[in-house]
Amino acid sequence: QVQLQESGPGLVLPSQTLSLTCTVSRGSITADNVYWNWIRQPPEKELEWVGSIGYSGDTHYSPSLKNRTSISRDIAKNLITLDLKSVTPEDTAAYYCAVGKVKAIIMGRPSRSQFDYWGQGTQVTVSP
Repeated sequence: QVQLQESGPGLVLPSQTLSLTCTVSRGSITADNVYWNWIRQPPEKELEWVGSIGYSGDTHYSPSLKNRTSISRDIAKNLITLDLKSVTPEDTAAYYCAVGKVKAIIMGRPSRSQFDYWGQGTQVTVSP
């Protein structure tokens, strides 16, 4: 089965850019008809969809985060990256990479059952 592993800094200073990587194994990020999503969960809050990148390289972002978010991919390395600019303490969350046929979640909250595979997540704290 597909395996996803998130990685990145555990602590980021306010106003800096948060950069995370999702390394994919046992599957290709160019596989047809799937989308690679970033989802986060702040402490004691529900899951929040951040954005996705599709098999053809198309990107989709949460309206509330799109001005600060960029998702890209490295086909040679089979990984997905997330860059979130100008972070604040409100960006503190566990960040997850997930894959499935869901392209975007503009209304409502994501659920784990909507995606085929998830990474274990990586905790990011934004603090001085």
